Amino acid sequence: MSTLSPAELTISPAIGALNDLMDGYARGHDGAFADVYRLGAPRVRGFLLRLCGDVSLADDLTQETFLRVHRARGSFAAGGAALPWMFAIARNALRDHARRARVRPLGDRDRDSEDGSQGEAPPSGRGDEVLAAREMLAVVKGALASMPPLQREAFVLLRFEGLSVSEAAQVLGASKGAVKVRAFRAYEILRAALAAQTQEGGES
Repeated sequence: MSTLSPAELTISPAIGALNDLMDGYARGHDGAFADVYRLGAPRVRGFLLRLCGDVSLADDLTQETFLRVHRARGSFAAGGAALPWMFAIARNALRDHARRARVRPLGDRDRDSEDGSQGEAPPSGRGDEVLAAREMLAVVKGALASMPPLQREAFVLLRFEGLSVSEAAQVLGASKGAVKVRAFRAYEILRAALAAQTQEGGES
């Protein structure tokens, strides 16, 4: 029997509320859209940002995703999980964008920091910690950029978004076995990148 982590216990009420709101919105309660967007948009934006690495594009595709959510709300299964359904729509929006315009790899982009702190001086006495954290974040971003899209998607859904293998399979339109294989290969890429960074740090 699985147990919930402290993080999962913290976010589960919000996820439950989003599921209920989306269920009502799908049944014709138009007034629920504002709250559906309020709860769902940050998660969808974060998901898109990790896949594309472009803040402006993630913002645009978040808007596109919720336009599609509105249009497709009648297809939302009663009592279903809202986030996997939204992530699948967001993934399709990103793929449609990629078909319309050639998207440069993640590593070629100048990515804005989520908290806007990249250009700020580190707090006094914590410079080494902040530098190490930034270096680690850069390694993770680089590893994500190097992954094939299918592996990156599986990794992001399981590691960052906290979906179950079954939910990730729903988003990706793949079997649970395929999702596990993709995620394992992605973990191997990340593990190798982190090991290389550790070795490099030890030699410097």
